[in-house]
Amino acid sequence: MHTATTTTTITLNQGFFARRSGFDWLFAAIVAAGGLYALQRYGGYMDAYEQGILLGAIPGALWLGWFWRPLRALMLVVAAAALLAIGLYQQDGAGSLARAETVFALKYFLSSQSAILWMSMLFFMSTAFYWIGMFARGEGRTMGLLGARIAWAALAMALIGTLVRWYESYLVGTDVGHIPVSNLYEVFVLFCWMTTAFYLYYEQQYGTRALGGFVMLVVSAAVGFLLWYTVVREAHEIQPLVPALKSWWMKLHVPANFIGYGSFALSAMVAFAYLVKRQAAQTRWYRLAPLWLLGVALCFEPVVLRQGASENAGSYWTVYFGVSALIVAGILLGRTRIAQRLPAFEVLDDMMYKSIAMGFAFFTVATVLGALWAAEAWGGYWSWDPKETWALIVWLNYAAWLHMRLMKGLRGTVSAWWALTGLAVTTFAFLGVNMFLSGLHSYGTL
Repeated sequence: MHTATTTTTITLNQGFFARRSGFDWLFAAIVAAGGLYALQRYGGYMDAYEQGILLGAIPGALWLGWFWRPLRALMLVVAAAALLAIGLYQQDGAGSLARAETVFALKYFLSSQSAILWMSMLFFMSTAFYWIGMFARGEGRTMGLLGARIAWAALAMALIGTLVRWYESYLVGTDVGHIPVSNLYEVFVLFCWMTTAFYLYYEQQYGTRALGGFVMLVVSAAVGFLLWYTVVREAHEIQPLVPALKSWWMKLHVPANFIGYGSFALSAMVAFAYLVKRQAAQTRWYRLAPLWLLGVALCFEPVVLRQGASENAGSYWTVYFGVSALIVAGILLGRTRIAQRLPAFEVLDDMMYKSIAMGFAFFTVATVLGALWAAEAWGGYWSWDPKETWALIVWLNYAAWLHMRLMKGLRGTVSAWWALTGLAVTTFAFLGVNMFLSGLHSYGTL
């Protein structure tokens, strides 16, 4: 008699720390040493809240670097470049902003303005290469990969510019120094790199670069505004904070808010891609509404912002208008090809949902923090200021979207249209209130 023997192999998953590589632990040691050195070196200039934020940033940075490994190299490169810039500023012993015009590396690469200009150019290049990859023969992998690599470089330059600008504000005056999230120029830089970072994470998670061109369109539009704002308002000049902004609440409220804004913008562009894919086979013009709406949105910006601009700025917006029209025409004519390259509807729907869910969570936290800040600054948690009212409208819009998805199973075209419309609501809350309304939050007027 033959007896069959069954062998069962049990594979035990490695523990979290056992899966860490040598580079993971080297990264952890560098982050911990840098954080503790900063606390020892600058702790005397910080209050208890700021010291707590610094200590909390150490495990936070470790978790981010271990959770998404490309961030490890990004953090180390950005930190090294920012420290190099600070060292170049301090070469004369005292430290002076004038060195940004005399030291080659600062003048052309590492001063905040130079780094942000590099960021702007790289974002435009990334957008172009993503779209070239979309229409290239074969699968366009080389061009798409190049677009992604350039997006990473732009992200690095944006972070370098932000950190160096933070230091430069203290060179202007110790009473002027502040985290660079206080005006439209600074928060547009924040919006650009946050939106890009979120997209690059989803690009890796879903294994597709086909959405890069769509997402980078909204980033490039933000860069276009940033460059105009720099020329017309000289917004790159570091200014002292108004009294209401001299609060540690700003360091928490504004970044949390822009995690929400960046995620909402990402979800809207994914929704736009969803609608292009859904309606690619349509031939009747009125059934191609998403494309016409994109044209209106892109062209509306120069029409509004050109008002009151100088002659040179007016020419800038004329070029912007022309480029926007070409983009819309290109997507309209190539919609069938684009639809073939885009991932499945299920992937687009899932990415849209995750972006809105994350954005809503952080936007909720930001709203609560804003209420606490308002109570400290103005004596009340809520005053129905235009900015507060529109923030509530944004919150209710996405709360309703999530409710309909989780409770009623909202999917498909209606879901995508709603997410795309949400970008218009969010844009007005972010920028339109500053343009057309006034109130307690009018710190970044045009």
